[in-house]
Amino acid sequence: MMKPSTLRSLHSALSRGSSILGGRRGYGTGSVPDRKVAVLGAAGGIGQPLSLLMKLNPLVSSLSLYDIGGTPGVAADVSHINTRSQVVGYQGEEELGKALEGSDVVIIPAGVPRKPGMTRDDLFNINAGIVKSLCIAISKYCPNALINMISNPVNSTVPIAAEVFKKAGTYDEKRLFGVTTLDVVRAKTFYAGKGKVPVAVNVPVVGGHAGITILPLFSQATPKANLSDDEISALTKRTQEGGTEVVEAKAGKGSATLSMAYAGAIFADACLKGLNGVPDVVECSFVQSNITELPFFASKVRLGKNGVEEVLGLGPLSDYEKQGLESLKPELKASIEKGVKFANQ
Repeated sequence: MMKPSTLRSLHSALSRGSSILGGRRGYGTGSVPDRKVAVLGAAGGIGQPLSLLMKLNPLVSSLSLYDIGGTPGVAADVSHINTRSQVVGYQGEEELGKALEGSDVVIIPAGVPRKPGMTRDDLFNINAGIVKSLCIAISKYCPNALINMISNPVNSTVPIAAEVFKKAGTYDEKRLFGVTTLDVVRAKTFYAGKGKVPVAVNVPVVGGHAGITILPLFSQATPKANLSDDEISALTKRTQEGGTEVVEAKAGKGSATLSMAYAGAIFADACLKGLNGVPDVVECSFVQSNITELPFFASKVRLGKNGVEEVLGLGPLSDYEKQGLESLKPELKASIEKGVKFANQ
């Protein structure tokens, strides 16, 4: 249970209109533009806590919750929270258009979560079709929205979305993001476990969003810690396998839904700040990129009024990280190509 002092601080932050997620930049609600955020898959394991966190975000004026079923109940529940945004729940394909119309940011956690023994190929076979149909609707009803893709495997679902938007004539590479924030959150947490303070830690994570394609750059972590090669190798492996760690700990009863909802809310908050003109908003994300030979790649991205303002380079890498970068490329390339092929079938 929260201490009364913690509850008072939380309520105070919300009433002032400061962002409890970002913690870096506060606003009075009177000075912020109206923003509509749609959550597609809002009744699911990630969708419900993510909807709650977006309801707490003072930058959101309208919160649209969509799923194939169960959304009116989630919307009714969340709507009772006394924060700025108005909440509406939509369910079934016939209401998808209404859910999307006028959206500034669309967050997509729709699809099935990973279960023990499930490969990312198993996930792909189910989630690829869901993502494709949602993106067809997005291209029709809110083609200018920023798309935050959470549905796994992100290494393939982002290329699927890009191909769908290209066919519809609505593709803008600056507005499509694969959400890799959970990799960053994990890297920060595990690195902080080596004696640093979690809140003050920063660790860039590049590459993709699955297994060895996740490459945390601990050589660039701040504050600097003198870690041995073995420690860096163990931290890297744990960051890469963080999802599996949670799936196994939940023993068939779920995946990393709560930490993913938190990470998704952090990234959506950054997108909203960028849209609102806040300077120097930088997060890691899987986007169209030319910093390697691969068409999509996760790295630091500066966010702004048009989405991606700048894709930032990798910076200096250690020998271990250079080796990791070369090792991940074939797998990431195959995942991207798989998504493109599926979209064009």
